[in-house]
Amino acid sequence: MLDRHITPFIQRAVAGLATAAVRGGLRADHVTLLAFGLGIAAMVCIAFQLYEIAVALILLSRLCDALDGAVARLTQVTDSGGYLDITLDFLFYAGTVLAFAIADPLANALPAAVLLAAFIGTGSSFLAFAALAAKRGIQSMEYPGKSFYFLGGLTEGTETLICFILMCLMPRWFPELAYLFAALCAITICTRVIGGYFTLKK
Repeated sequence: MLDRHITPFIQRAVAGLATAAVRGGLRADHVTLLAFGLGIAAMVCIAFQLYEIAVALILLSRLCDALDGAVARLTQVTDSGGYLDITLDFLFYAGTVLAFAIADPLANALPAAVLLAAFIGTGSSFLAFAALAAKRGIQSMEYPGKSFYFLGGLTEGTETLICFILMCLMPRWFPELAYLFAALCAITICTRVIGGYFTLKK
């Protein structure tokens, strides 16, 4: 829901960093892998309940995630890069939730499982539509810079990042936050399934 409003500001903010990265010889895939590496480090910190460090690593990871697209636009946008980016993003989201379950299995395991199930729903509805939209040549007007059709919803990348930060800042509230975000994801799943179905049926 917020991505379409936040993305233009982020793109302008990272433009200078992207230029410096290209001059330094970095390519978009390098930045994508760096973002995922920072994400894994954040997962490890969460698992060991080092939540303050995890917050910093998550923010750095998502900064790099925004930076890779800017670097790609300055060099070369590729299907392989887009594929790597979205795949590692979903692994980051799932792994972060799993890390909270590892940090406190007794309190967090069930809500983490519910949230992961919700993530499967949002991810599958997102990617299935993107694949069929590409087959039909349907392009997104709201997210024109994406490598594939970006089907929006109530819970997108920005909302997920905010949720993860809140979970790190208030780890004892993880179950409540997980159930709440899972409910919001359920709304996203419904709107994507219904909207995607009727869009493809036209």
